[in-house]
Amino acid sequence: MLRIRGTGMGLALGVLVLIAPSAAMSAEAMREPPRQYAYAAIGEDVRAPIGWIQFCQDYRSECKGARQEARDVVLSQTAWNDLVRVNRWVNEHIKPMTDMEHWGVVEKWDLPTDGYGDCEDYVLLKRKKLIDAGWPRSALLITVVRDKKGDGHAVLTVKTDKGEYVLDNQAEEVLPWTETGYRFVKRQSQSDEMAWVSLGDHRPAVATASSRRP
Repeated sequence: MLRIRGTGMGLALGVLVLIAPSAAMSAEAMREPPRQYAYAAIGEDVRAPIGWIQFCQDYRSECKGARQEARDVVLSQTAWNDLVRVNRWVNEHIKPMTDMEHWGVVEKWDLPTDGYGDCEDYVLLKRKKLIDAGWPRSALLITVVRDKKGDGHAVLTVKTDKGEYVLDNQAEEVLPWTETGYRFVKRQSQSDEMAWVSLGDHRPAVATASSRRP
């Protein structure tokens, strides 16, 4: 079961098995979930990326556009296995291609249904697979970062009761956000997926009330 921790309450949702694990996936997935409690400090409201806005116009069902209760997933062994498998499956099955090569435009966010995409498209597919498996949208936050070269990059931040973890097309492992080497710039708000917030303070923050253990 996938347990979800909300403000003052815990919910349990059934997890659908979407991806059959390979031997390599199983070895990684069956490790114990990490014990880590770092949370990124949230700043002020900022403008959403134009790619996200256009994506929501094309895929309205993927963007609810309404306020939602902030929910952090309880990082059980099953939940950890889901993260590892989805991250690795998408990374292995989608081939990298720039938007200019793919669409003839500088920036376009889309689900990589033809098997090709750039970093945002990997993120969108991972998010969709986890949502379809019963994960709450408010725990799956599209995030803009600067990579080690200073270039813009997108990853999926997953909010759990043991901290925040990152699914990245540049890494096979699911890592705590503090171990990625990235500078975190902004991400979706947990309470409204159409709103975005800055991540201006890059030091770990204490857990919020919605993610503390009782």
